[in-house]
Amino acid sequence: MKQLKKYYPIILAFISFLFSVTLWFNGYKDEGMFVGIWVPSILALANFFNTVK
Repeated sequence: MKQLKKYYPIILAFISFLFSVTLWFNGYKDEGMFVGIWVPSILALANFFNTVK
């Protein structure tokens, strides 16, 4: 469980990336770009919380 907690933000960012790519190639280019912005945001938020600890 400790390992999952450590990699949870990376897993969420990867799922977001896959969702973004899926939207993009299904013709929803604007939505795909919007969801693509989530990836660095998720990783930056995780980095912030790890730094605060």
